[in-house]
Amino acid sequence: MAFKALLFLLTTFLAVSTRVSSNDQELNSKSKAISVIVPPPAQAPAKAPVKAPALSPPPKAPALTPPPTAPALTPPPKAPTYAPPPKAPALTPPPTAPALTPPPKAPTYAPPPKAPAPAPPVNPPAPVPPVKSPPAAPAPLPPVTSKKDCIPQCDRRCQLHSRKRVCMRACMTCCDRCKCVPPGTFGNREKCGKCYTDMTTHGNKYKCP
Repeated sequence: MAFKALLFLLTTFLAVSTRVSSNDQELNSKSKAISVIVPPPAQAPAKAPVKAPALSPPPKAPALTPPPTAPALTPPPKAPTYAPPPKAPALTPPPTAPALTPPPKAPTYAPPPKAPAPAPPVNPPAPVPPVKSPPAAPAPLPPVTSKKDCIPQCDRRCQLHSRKRVCMRACMTCCDRCKCVPPGTFGNREKCGKCYTDMTTHGNKYKCP
């Protein structure tokens, strides 16, 4: 767009300059054709200059007399000077009071003797802890001789399980192999030995409940 604008400006400038130059040539040709030789005008006879009358100087203005000077003013009489009043006599300081002697010190009293420190209380003898009796040996697990003996023990073991049938099936398998069911409803697996604790599922979880 800028290039087109520059081209447009250049073309308009060339067109205007050619028109102006053609107009100047036409005007020059017309002025040459119209020019007529005009004879110079005849000179008029020279007139003698008329002398101006001599001017008389203006009358002088009368000299102005200076105004009368005012009489010199005499200065006013000076006011009489007053002597300063006599100074008051210097006051003598009052006599200082005699120095007071300090009162005699009160006699110092010896502190009373300290009371003897109370004897520490005698601690009573520590109570002898009662002799704890050794824990009673756990009741022996009921023997398992056949698969029928596993049913009541597995039923007691799985009574709180959320999936009792699954628990019973696993417990019966472990009881049949290891001939043992742990007491209680949870834990105590180690009481049935490694046969019960080492039995795992395919996902490496405890198989025996």
